[in-house]
Amino acid sequence: MATTVVTAAVAGAAPRPTLAMLASGLCGRCPRCGKGPLFSGFLTVADACGNCGLGLSGHDAGDGPAVFAIFILGFGIVGLAAVVEFLFAPPLWLHAALWLPLTLIGAIALLRPLKGLTVALQYRYRAVDEPERPGAT
Repeated sequence: MATTVVTAAVAGAAPRPTLAMLASGLCGRCPRCGKGPLFSGFLTVADACGNCGLGLSGHDAGDGPAVFAIFILGFGIVGLAAVVEFLFAPPLWLHAALWLPLTLIGAIALLRPLKGLTVALQYRYRAVDEPERPGAT
């Protein structure tokens, strides 16, 4: 059951469900309207949405997307490498030829959607313009 966000809705517009916001982030779209681009470069978050005007400059994904990509790729690549090793026992140069490019391609493919998801999560669960709270991070 998807919850809706009332405080983040555009004035006069119906609030969007949380899952729609997160899906927009994964697709590189504005979490508020779902139409404007979230990125101005490959991994550079736009200053504002070109469609609804949502200010995106305060959303900082930090190292979160890279850490998630490392965990996802590490689990998948190491698991596949272990299966290939036990089934076929290829030489080490073949492991390197298989897994290094796959890891690089996977990292590049995962970083943008994960960063979009992180920005969408920040939009949904915290206000960027709120003053810092003592003890909060």
